[in-house]
Amino acid sequence: MAPTVVILCGGRGTRLQEHTHAIPKALVEIGGRPILWHVMQLYASQGFSDFVLCTGYLGDQVAAFAQAQAPAGVRVRCVETGLHTPTGGRIALATEALDETFCATYADGVADLDLRAVLAFHRDHGALATMTVVRPPLPFGVTELDGDGRVVGFREKPRSEQWINGGFFCLEPAVRQRLHEDSVLEREPLESLAADGELRAYRHDGFWDCMDTYKDAVMLNDLWEAGQAPWKTWA
Repeated sequence: MAPTVVILCGGRGTRLQEHTHAIPKALVEIGGRPILWHVMQLYASQGFSDFVLCTGYLGDQVAAFAQAQAPAGVRVRCVETGLHTPTGGRIALATEALDETFCATYADGVADLDLRAVLAFHRDHGALATMTVVRPPLPFGVTELDGDGRVVGFREKPRSEQWINGGFFCLEPAVRQRLHEDSVLEREPLESLAADGELRAYRHDGFWDCMDTYKDAVMLNDLWEAGQAPWKTWA
Protein backbone atom coordinates (compact mmCIF):
# COMPACT_ATOMS: atom_id res chain seq x y z
CA MET A 1 0.00 0.00 0.00
CA ALA A 2 1.33 3.43 -0.97
CA PRO A 3 2.08 5.92 1.83
CA THR A 4 -0.11 8.86 2.75
CA VAL A 5 0.70 12.05 0.86
CA VAL A 6 0.74 15.32 2.83
CA ILE A 7 0.33 18.45 0.70
CA LEU A 8 1.08 21.95 1.97
CA CYS A 9 -1.87 24.11 0.93
CA GLY A 10 -1.88 26.87 3.56
CA GLY A 11 0.23 29.64 2.04
CA ARG A 12 -0.94 32.98 0.71
CA GLY A 13 1.00 32.98 -2.55
CA THR A 14 1.96 36.64 -2.20
CA ARG A 15 3.88 36.67 -5.49
CA LEU A 16 0.73 35.57 -7.30
CA GLN A 17 -1.46 38.41 -6.08
CA GLU A 18 -3.09 38.67 -9.52
CA HIS A 19 -4.92 35.48 -8.48
CA THR A 20 -4.61 34.91 -4.75
CA HIS A 21 -6.43 37.92 -3.35
CA ALA A 22 -9.62 35.86 -3.67
CA ILE A 23 -8.45 32.23 -3.72
CA PRO A 24 -5.57 30.31 -2.12
CA LYS A 25 -2.50 29.65 -4.24
CA ALA A 26 -3.30 25.93 -4.33
CA LEU A 27 -6.48 26.68 -6.30
CA VAL A 28 -4.92 28.84 -9.04
CA GLU A 29 -5.84 27.00 -12.21
CA ILE A 30 -3.85 25.31 -14.94
CA GLY A 31 -6.00 24.34 -17.89
CA GLY A 32 -9.21 24.90 -15.95
CA ARG A 33 -8.22 22.82 -12.90
CA PRO A 34 -6.47 23.95 -9.70
CA ILE A 35 -2.76 23.26 -9.59
CA LEU A 36 -3.52 21.24 -6.45
CA TRP A 37 -5.53 18.86 -8.63
CA HIS A 38 -2.53 18.41 -10.93
CA VAL A 39 -0.25 17.61 -7.98
CA MET A 40 -2.76 15.13 -6.56
CA GLN A 41 -3.33 13.56 -9.97
CA LEU A 42 0.42 13.07 -10.41
CA TYR A 43 0.41 10.97 -7.23
CA ALA A 44 -2.95 9.29 -7.83
CA SER A 45 -1.96 8.13 -11.31
CA GLN A 46 1.01 6.32 -9.73
CA GLY A 47 -1.02 4.48 -7.11
CA PHE A 48 -1.07 6.92 -4.19
CA SER A 49 -4.63 7.28 -2.92
CA ASP A 50 -4.54 8.73 0.61
CA PHE A 51 -4.06 12.49 0.93
CA VAL A 52 -3.88 14.97 3.78
CA LEU A 53 -4.20 18.63 2.82
CA CYS A 54 -2.65 21.13 5.25
CA THR A 55 -4.90 24.15 4.99
CA GLY A 56 -4.53 27.71 6.22
CA TYR A 57 -5.23 30.81 4.11
CA LEU A 58 -8.79 30.51 2.73
CA GLY A 59 -8.79 26.89 3.85
CA ASP A 60 -12.55 26.58 3.44
CA GLN A 61 -12.06 26.84 -0.32
CA VAL A 62 -9.47 24.05 -0.29
CA ALA A 63 -11.88 21.91 1.74
CA ALA A 64 -14.65 22.58 -0.78
CA PHE A 65 -12.31 21.54 -3.61
CA ALA A 66 -11.42 18.34 -1.75
CA GLN A 67 -15.08 17.45 -1.43
CA ALA A 68 -16.12 18.22 -4.99
CA GLN A 69 -13.14 18.18 -7.36
CA ALA A 70 -10.42 15.86 -6.05
CA PRO A 71 -9.20 13.16 -8.47
CA ALA A 72 -11.43 10.11 -8.62
CA GLY A 73 -10.80 7.21 -6.30
CA VAL A 74 -8.78 9.00 -3.64
CA ARG A 75 -9.36 9.61 0.06
CA VAL A 76 -8.80 13.23 1.13
CA ARG A 77 -8.68 14.75 4.61
CA CYS A 78 -8.14 18.42 5.33
CA VAL A 79 -6.30 19.51 8.47
CA GLU A 80 -6.55 23.17 9.44
CA THR A 81 -2.97 24.14 10.33
CA GLY A 82 -3.36 27.86 10.93
CA LEU A 83 -2.99 31.04 8.94
CA HIS A 84 0.66 31.80 9.71
CA THR A 85 2.09 28.36 10.56
CA PRO A 86 5.32 27.63 8.64
CA THR A 87 5.88 24.52 6.55
CA GLY A 88 7.40 22.30 9.23
CA GLY A 89 4.71 23.20 11.72
CA ARG A 90 1.99 22.35 9.23
CA ILE A 91 3.48 18.91 8.57
CA ALA A 92 3.82 18.27 12.30
CA LEU A 93 0.15 19.12 12.90
CA ALA A 94 -1.09 17.07 9.95
CA THR A 95 0.87 13.89 10.68
CA GLU A 96 0.26 13.39 14.40
CA ALA A 97 -1.72 10.22 13.71
CA LEU A 98 0.69 8.75 11.14
CA ASP A 99 3.05 6.02 12.32
CA GLU A 100 4.45 4.91 8.94
CA THR A 101 6.49 6.40 6.12
CA PHE A 102 4.69 9.30 4.49
CA CYS A 103 5.24 11.57 1.51
CA ALA A 104 5.06 15.35 1.57
CA THR A 105 5.06 18.01 -1.10
CA TYR A 106 4.00 21.53 -1.96
CA ALA A 107 0.73 22.39 -3.71
CA ASP A 108 2.43 24.47 -6.41
CA GLY A 109 5.08 22.21 -8.00
CA VAL A 110 4.68 19.80 -10.92
CA ALA A 111 7.18 17.42 -12.53
CA ASP A 112 7.42 14.37 -14.78
CA LEU A 113 8.64 12.48 -11.76
CA ASP A 114 8.54 8.74 -11.08
CA LEU A 115 7.21 8.90 -7.53
CA ARG A 116 7.44 5.13 -7.08
CA ALA A 117 11.15 5.36 -7.87
CA VAL A 118 11.56 8.10 -5.25
CA LEU A 119 9.81 5.90 -2.69
CA ALA A 120 11.94 2.88 -3.59
CA PHE A 121 15.11 4.99 -3.30
CA HIS A 122 13.97 6.18 0.12
CA ARG A 123 13.27 2.68 1.39
CA ASP A 124 16.57 1.36 0.05
CA HIS A 125 18.87 3.89 1.71
CA GLY A 126 17.29 3.61 5.18
CA ALA A 127 17.75 7.24 6.27
CA LEU A 128 14.91 9.24 7.82
CA ALA A 129 14.27 11.58 4.89
CA THR A 130 14.51 11.87 1.13
CA MET A 131 14.23 15.16 -0.74
CA THR A 132 13.88 15.36 -4.50
CA VAL A 133 16.38 17.81 -5.99
CA VAL A 134 16.26 19.46 -9.41
CA ARG A 135 18.32 21.77 -11.59
CA PRO A 136 15.90 24.31 -13.09
CA PRO A 137 16.71 26.53 -16.05
CA LEU A 138 18.16 29.87 -15.04
CA PRO A 139 15.79 32.81 -15.68
CA PHE A 140 18.42 34.65 -17.74
CA GLY A 141 20.91 33.94 -20.46
CA VAL A 142 24.55 33.71 -19.39
CA THR A 143 27.69 35.27 -20.84
CA GLU A 144 30.77 33.09 -21.15
CA LEU A 145 34.13 34.79 -20.58
CA ASP A 146 37.74 33.80 -20.85
CA GLY A 147 40.40 34.62 -18.27
CA ASP A 148 41.04 38.07 -19.78
CA GLY A 149 37.40 39.09 -19.73
CA ARG A 150 36.87 38.51 -23.44
CA VAL A 151 33.33 37.41 -24.28
CA VAL A 152 33.56 34.03 -25.97
CA GLY A 153 29.90 33.12 -26.18
CA PHE A 154 26.39 33.17 -24.84
CA ARG A 155 23.97 30.53 -23.57
CA GLU A 156 20.26 31.21 -23.40
CA LYS A 157 18.79 30.24 -20.02
CA PRO A 158 20.97 27.19 -19.35
CA ARG A 159 20.15 24.69 -16.66
CA SER A 160 21.51 25.59 -13.24
CA GLU A 161 24.66 23.74 -12.24
CA GLN A 162 23.40 23.63 -8.64
CA TRP A 163 20.73 21.32 -7.26
CA ILE A 164 17.78 22.88 -5.42
CA ASN A 165 14.92 21.53 -3.32
CA GLY A 166 12.22 20.34 -5.69
CA GLY A 167 9.85 19.14 -2.97
CA PHE A 168 8.44 15.61 -3.26
CA PHE A 169 9.72 14.30 0.06
CA CYS A 170 9.57 10.85 1.65
CA LEU A 171 9.75 11.02 5.44
CA GLU A 172 9.80 8.64 8.36
CA PRO A 173 7.61 9.33 11.44
CA ALA A 174 10.74 10.07 13.51
CA VAL A 175 11.20 13.26 11.48
CA ARG A 176 8.34 14.76 13.49
CA GLN A 177 10.62 14.90 16.53
CA ARG A 178 12.50 17.64 14.69
CA LEU A 179 9.37 19.60 13.81
CA HIS A 180 7.73 22.18 16.05
CA GLU A 181 4.87 24.61 15.56
CA ASP A 182 7.27 27.35 14.44
CA SER A 183 9.52 25.10 12.32
CA VAL A 184 10.32 26.06 8.74
CA LEU A 185 10.92 22.64 7.20
CA GLU A 186 13.56 23.91 4.79
CA ARG A 187 15.73 25.37 7.55
CA GLU A 188 16.58 23.76 10.90
CA PRO A 189 14.72 20.44 10.41
CA LEU A 190 16.32 19.61 7.07
CA GLU A 191 19.65 21.10 8.16
CA SER A 192 19.71 18.90 11.27
CA LEU A 193 18.76 15.82 9.26
CA ALA A 194 21.60 16.55 6.85
CA ALA A 195 24.08 17.13 9.69
CA ASP A 196 23.13 13.77 11.19
CA GLY A 197 23.44 11.92 7.89
CA GLU A 198 19.70 11.25 7.78
CA LEU A 199 18.81 13.16 4.59
CA ARG A 200 19.32 11.82 1.07
CA ALA A 201 18.72 13.52 -2.29
CA TYR A 202 16.90 11.94 -5.20
CA ARG A 203 18.17 13.64 -8.37
CA HIS A 204 15.49 14.42 -10.94
CA ASP A 205 16.80 15.52 -14.34
CA GLY A 206 13.44 15.80 -16.05
CA PHE A 207 10.83 18.54 -16.15
CA TRP A 208 10.06 20.47 -12.97
CA ASP A 209 8.43 23.82 -12.35
CA CYS A 210 7.08 25.68 -9.36
CA MET A 211 4.19 28.09 -9.90
CA ASP A 212 5.78 30.86 -7.89
CA THR A 213 4.90 33.90 -10.00
CA TYR A 214 2.33 35.04 -12.54
CA LYS A 215 4.89 34.31 -15.27
CA ASP A 216 5.09 30.69 -14.09
CA ALA A 217 1.30 30.40 -14.15
CA VAL A 218 1.17 31.68 -17.73
CA MET A 219 3.92 29.28 -18.84
CA LEU A 220 2.26 26.25 -17.26
CA ASN A 221 -1.10 27.15 -18.77
CA ASP A 222 0.50 27.62 -22.20
CA LEU A 223 2.10 24.16 -21.98
CA TRP A 224 -1.21 22.59 -20.98
CA GLU A 225 -3.22 24.32 -23.70
CA ALA A 226 -0.64 23.28 -26.31
CA GLY A 227 -0.91 19.65 -25.22
CA GLN A 228 2.76 19.72 -24.20
CA ALA A 229 2.51 19.49 -20.39
CA PRO A 230 5.40 17.18 -19.40
CA TRP A 231 3.94 16.50 -15.94
CA LYS A 232 0.80 14.97 -17.49
CA THR A 233 2.05 11.42 -17.13
CA TRP A 234 -1.45 9.96 -16.93
CA ALA A 235 -3.73 8.97 -19.82
